[in-house]
Amino acid sequence: MTDQAGRTERRQVTVPAVRASKRSAGSAPIVMITAYDFPGAAAVDAAGADIVLVGDSLAMTVLGHQDTLSVSVEEMAHHVRAVARAQPKALLVADLPWMSYHLGTKEALKNAARLIKAGAKAVKLEGGRNRTGVIEALSAAEIPAMGHLGLTPQSVNVFGGFKVQARGVGAAEELARDAAALEAAGCFSIVLEGIPDVVAADVTRTLDIPTIGIGAGVHCDGQVLVYHDLLGMSLGLRPKFVRRYANLQEAAVEALKEFCTDVREGRFPSADESYHQGV
Repeated sequence: MTDQAGRTERRQVTVPAVRASKRSAGSAPIVMITAYDFPGAAAVDAAGADIVLVGDSLAMTVLGHQDTLSVSVEEMAHHVRAVARAQPKALLVADLPWMSYHLGTKEALKNAARLIKAGAKAVKLEGGRNRTGVIEALSAAEIPAMGHLGLTPQSVNVFGGFKVQARGVGAAEELARDAAALEAAGCFSIVLEGIPDVVAADVTRTLDIPTIGIGAGVHCDGQVLVYHDLLGMSLGLRPKFVRRYANLQEAAVEALKEFCTDVREGRFPSADESYHQGV
């Protein structure tokens, strides 16, 4: 379908479309990018991403925390609403933050519903077999759920930092069992973060739902990166798996320095940038 200018009109990406996107069946790799506000979501959607994720990573990238544990459901809903106003064709997924789904299914459903009412079309939560009851409850309430295994940032204190997971044979087998359990419970896709590429390949091969990798190698059914990481806007350490496609933080600082200098030296505003009496 095309619009009046002759451009191809992009279709809305849906949960069933993502669920069916297996590379082994001939589907193109899924592209997921985070966004946390209206202009970011508009840029991600214009770039053609399949999924826009309002991640709890906003705690670090936007709010300045050292980990993802400090962000609240209220803050997540606030940012979901901003992203939703961009009316993305990409599927809008929102993270359930730490302790919003850990206290039982009733609490999880209430918090997931808040994010759906804010504009999300699905939620993402971390954990394996210990989350199947919550995922089953979400499915029964017709709230689509995306899983997240491997380096799960909400478990940073248990892991002792942001460390690669499932390196050993036993840990890899546990992760595979968790992935199978998440699929059986009703997840429509699973993020695999910070695990060896061979482990991700094995898990991807055994699942009927797609995997989306971040630091999990090339064999997943899709890839995700954080908006600020791939645009070079993040402050602090850069993970090995991040490829920077721009350095916007440096460009922004240089532009702001130029503005400061122009103001101090009387070059801004110019006559053309000022209003004049009678004109």
